Amino acid sequence: MAAEQNIEQEIGRVTLGDAITSVSPLPYPVPDPDQKWDLPNGFAWVYYGEGSRGVSRPVIMADGFNLGKSDLTVLYAGLDRDYPLITKLRKQGRTVILLGFQERTASIVTNAEAAKAAIRRTVDERSDGSQLAVGGFSMGGLITRYALAELESEHVAHETALYFSYDTPHRGGVIPIGIQAFAHFIPTLPGQEQNDFAKQINSPASRQMLYRHYNSADGTNRQDPMRTDFLQRLEALGGWPQGPRKIAVANGTGNGTGVNVPPGQMALKSTGATVFPGTTFYTQATGNGVTVAELKRLLPAASKTVKTDDFPEFDGAPGGTLDSYGIIAKALKEKGGTTDLRHPTVCFVPSVSAVAIRDIGNQDDLHVKINGLDPEESELDEFLCSSTTTAHTEITAELCEWIMQRLPK
Repeated sequence: MAAEQNIEQEIGRVTLGDAITSVSPLPYPVPDPDQKWDLPNGFAWVYYGEGSRGVSRPVIMADGFNLGKSDLTVLYAGLDRDYPLITKLRKQGRTVILLGFQERTASIVTNAEAAKAAIRRTVDERSDGSQLAVGGFSMGGLITRYALAELESEHVAHETALYFSYDTPHRGGVIPIGIQAFAHFIPTLPGQEQNDFAKQINSPASRQMLYRHYNSADGTNRQDPMRTDFLQRLEALGGWPQGPRKIAVANGTGNGTGVNVPPGQMALKSTGATVFPGTTFYTQATGNGVTVAELKRLLPAASKTVKTDDFPEFDGAPGGTLDSYGIIAKALKEKGGTTDLRHPTVCFVPSVSAVAIRDIGNQDDLHVKINGLDPEESELDEFLCSSTTTAHTEITAELCEWIMQRLPK
């Protein structure tokens, strides 16, 4: 039985990652940066534009959420592999500044200090008088949004003409409550207080971004106090930076088409005898007392039923997707388990959240056809939803070229 316990403990090493921070299966040539900057709580790699020998027409792009320190080699590859975003920007003579963080799960407010320092240094090091474009991917969009707004509150000239975000959860992101509960249900390895998965789910950044967070102490699902505090801090800064033009793109569609995931259906079941046997996850349905997971483990033996009240049908909503159940299934199989996986991929950042046009807690708003709404309803100056459903932070020609057309001249 000790072997079975160790197998179940090993599942705790899994983390949920987005498209641009997932390591490519093929080698990708990443050049050495022209400069490396050490920043409070972070760091940056600086790539000059073609024909330039200094910082000119700068574009700052902030990393997103995952566990641990940013890997800017992986970020560069993710931003240039499937669509050559960095290469195209540099060919235009633009300096690309990749912004990373010492700990990506730290508070957004903490990591905004790195963004503020990067913006100030960029302003100081420009070889011309060009204005900045500043933004980020997923959480990176929230970090730079907060940083620019805070600089304005401090009366610092950030010289930024354009703020952009790429599938950023402006009104919250979604990780299924059953998966959140499972992270805490996994037994810890010797010497651990929390496994890596629980550490990621329970981190300050996760609690600030998620629409609803699973409280492992009492089993409730709520807006975490850290999210409440963050939203209040952001509101005190005016909500958004006021100086730059504000644009955003969503990996989800704007036509109301979501992921083909019906509510209240089995998404994943562990069917083997040695790795969480019988553990079952269900897609999110509306209503009260809705079962979203039945968790079972061998050692120490335990079982738990996880329920939600008054949740909309998140999993099939229009939005940037994450292989949430697929990642869990893969981890189970790698440890010798067998699975019945019905719905590997679900919505992670709803389109209405990414373009800040509706709240995500209401069923009708979550599934609304954005393309039929008055764009003035959005808090942004301009936005674009993907024409097809794509993975969260997937770098596509459609979204990147739209952003590039709006960069400062």
